[in-house]
Amino acid sequence: MFPFHRLEKLAVLDAFPEASARAKALRKDPELPADCKVKVIFAEDELGAETLLTEVREPRPRFDDDD
Repeated sequence: MFPFHRLEKLAVLDAFPEASARAKALRKDPELPADCKVKVIFAEDELGAETLLTEVREPRPRFDDDD
């Protein structure tokens, strides 16, 4: 995910552990552009995933003891 909601699909994986491991590896890659965010999303289809990724969500409330 790049600024201005420019999305680039990197992979389609069936299980969370596999998707999570792939995302973590990509985030550690020194070649990852500084303005890029790697996200894992589960949706029925590609359009649903794009919709979820570009939705504006309210930030979760934080508490003093949150880390």
